[in-house]
Amino acid sequence: MHRIDSVADAKNYISRLNDLPRVFDEIIEGMNLREQNGIVPPAFVFERTVDASKNILKGKPFETSKEASTLLHDFKEKVEALDLEDEVERELLVSAEQALLTSVKPAYEKLIAKLEDQQQRATTDHGAWKFPKGDAFYNNALKRTTTTDLTAEEIHEIGLNEVSRIHGEMEKIMDTVGFDGTLQDFFEFLRTDPQFYYENTPEGKQTYLAEATEVINTMKGRLDDLFQTLPEADIVVKAVEPFRERSAGKAFYQPPALDGSRPGTYYANLYDMSAMPKYQLEALAYHEGIPGHHMQIAIAQELDSIPDFRKFSFYTAYIEGWGLYSELLPKEIGLFYEDPYSDFGRLAMELWRAVRLVVDTGIHAKKWTREEGIDYYKKNTPNAESDAVKMVERHIVFPGQATAYKIGMIKILELREFAKTELGEEFDLREFHDVVLLNGAVPLNILEENVQEWVNTRK
Repeated sequence: MHRIDSVADAKNYISRLNDLPRVFDEIIEGMNLREQNGIVPPAFVFERTVDASKNILKGKPFETSKEASTLLHDFKEKVEALDLEDEVERELLVSAEQALLTSVKPAYEKLIAKLEDQQQRATTDHGAWKFPKGDAFYNNALKRTTTTDLTAEEIHEIGLNEVSRIHGEMEKIMDTVGFDGTLQDFFEFLRTDPQFYYENTPEGKQTYLAEATEVINTMKGRLDDLFQTLPEADIVVKAVEPFRERSAGKAFYQPPALDGSRPGTYYANLYDMSAMPKYQLEALAYHEGIPGHHMQIAIAQELDSIPDFRKFSFYTAYIEGWGLYSELLPKEIGLFYEDPYSDFGRLAMELWRAVRLVVDTGIHAKKWTREEGIDYYKKNTPNAESDAVKMVERHIVFPGQATAYKIGMIKILELREFAKTELGEEFDLREFHDVVLLNGAVPLNILEENVQEWVNTRK
């Protein structure tokens, strides 16, 4: 992310490399403090983290290799693009290599050593219930994440009901495409039939990126029908970089730079193409890109009607609720998801978020094991097993976070239905979206107040 547009930028990059030992010492101090209080991550976390850390130390100047390390390659490529005098460029590269060897390398080695030390005391109990005051911690995590007073049991039940409803919608699509068998048979067909996947090759990955870009560009042409306010920042689609693709999530959004120097970025993780089916491509692009996270986050950053700190507020239920709502919105205007398999993909992604409610509360409130969580995903969704494993591990390390998506979406749909009922023919979807988006991210109870105030004003 660090831009280098001048020699001063390059020197700032080097100064940040040199300050990594302080940053990592603070991380290690936090690890020690948590362990003193009985809080150690589960065993599976350590292999992932150690592996990702060691990847940073591969290549020049850390080892004899033709390939530059991730950081050196990044720095070198950006500095060479400046077209500096040879001597100036050489001095900067020497300084960067020195920083990598004397600051970055020992910082990572110290962190890796600490991780490997703590790994020896890690266990395979996975729920927050195992920690001191674990139940209170999890209840607070749910309250903070969903910005509601819903209990773990209530969220679990909402999840079970939504799983059942979405399975019913999927069975209708099975009939539409003429599939003969059970829903689980259909899931297996979608998991294993090659027609639903791009090849796990550079060409296959490039085709996926091109298709996702096309979906977003097509949606751009319909935004005026849905929104009064559009972001100035553009959006691009990129693959997650090789150095972090094994440990990164399926897809995510990186906001644009405040000064307009960098667009928003939709990152698709193409490490395992069997986890990125064609039929989910459309819904995923709407969620991470347009009209999803890019619309919401870029607009918030560009607002001049609220204080700066509110432009960067992060209420997960609001942000991810909007992302999930944005998967449904294109279908509602009638011109997207024309392929029934793509519409199935939309339902599959909504189903994924409904299952999250069941499994997150299952692990942290009902003492489910990691394996029980993975098994529930495999039986109830069409996703690859690698998806299920990553998701359950995310539930474990980030208690409550994954409940935000469906709870947020449900609330936005409830508020939209309330406004439609109250305003009748006076209801304007574009105005409703302005009410939702032009205050930045807010807790769901504040969103409800904003919508009610708008409705009362319009009436």
